[in-house]
Amino acid sequence: MERLNKYLAAAGIGSRRHCDTLIAAGRVKINGKVVTQMGLQVDDEKQKITVDDEPVKAEKLVYWVVHKPVGYLCTNHDPSGRPLALQLIPHVEQRVYTVGRLDESSEGMLLMTNDGDLANRLMHPRYEMEKTYMVLVAGSPSIADLEKLKQGVWLSDGKVAAKKVRRIKPQGDSTWLRIVLCEGKNREIRRMLAKLEHKVLKLKRIAIGPVLLDKLPKGKSRKLSVAELATLKKMVSPKATRAPAPANGS
Repeated sequence: MERLNKYLAAAGIGSRRHCDTLIAAGRVKINGKVVTQMGLQVDDEKQKITVDDEPVKAEKLVYWVVHKPVGYLCTNHDPSGRPLALQLIPHVEQRVYTVGRLDESSEGMLLMTNDGDLANRLMHPRYEMEKTYMVLVAGSPSIADLEKLKQGVWLSDGKVAAKKVRRIKPQGDSTWLRIVLCEGKNREIRRMLAKLEHKVLKLKRIAIGPVLLDKLPKGKSRKLSVAELATLKKMVSPKATRAPAPANGS
């Protein structure tokens, strides 16, 4: 027996908050009858549970780390037929989705899961989950430029700031930077650096919190380890207020 909203989240319907909304809207039925009690205890072995009259069956919760190559989209469908990150894990039977996104021109680490509740908390600003990127930019950003990135840059959708920025090394007329963000706005790093007149040439996410991409090859995947999952859950538990830095520093 478990709470209805937790059961629905575990079945991949969405976060518990989203499931609460579905329940409140009368879209959930048990044995053909609408239920609106969010804390109701359910047993799917004895009860038929549906959302919008579609049967719901709890899936085994799975957690995968995927190395997305450039050119893949973090969406479940593309009308143009471009490759999808989901296609990199055809061996995963469960209905999973990405925790946050990387744009088509970026590569690196994705977390993919059917645990809607954990995914929602990992993306919630409250927990300040750090995402670490290696970024190759045109030119050589000055110390003042790096300070501006940390102090904040105004974009069309508000002010954004990097938590940490460090110059790593030059590469010809370009420079590698290591940037840590706690936000997830669309193409945030590219837009911030464009404001400072430094075009992003390459962008690779190498860590989410303490979970590292490490040497996972492009296009390949691995299961999240028991220790990694436990750490992530602890970092976004209701008692947590902010996340510690990635294990590999910044």
